[in-house]
Amino acid sequence: MAPQGSFHYDVDKSQDQDGNKVTTIKCHGRLVAENAGEMTQLVKPIIPLGGHIVIDLGDVTYLDSSGLGALVGLKVSAINQGFCILELVNMVPRVLELLRITNLKQLFS
Repeated sequence: MAPQGSFHYDVDKSQDQDGNKVTTIKCHGRLVAENAGEMTQLVKPIIPLGGHIVIDLGDVTYLDSSGLGALVGLKVSAINQGFCILELVNMVPRVLELLRITNLKQLFS
């Protein structure tokens, strides 16, 4: 079992009602400099496959600038590829505030 507060995730692959691919990544713990690359390595190869990528941040206890940078990089990659939709869901108030003060909230809306 992972130490309390460490970053880990669960991945669920499914289809929506129209038959489109949906990959849901439920994040747990702290998304920080030490593990932001892990998030990028997980999601970046999925982007060219298309479909819908949902990153669930409901159980993220802390997000630093590196974690935020990883999420922004993934979103920009998804926009540039044009094959998929990358969405953040269940953002806790701390994450929403971080997006607001960095003027990134609109990018993820």
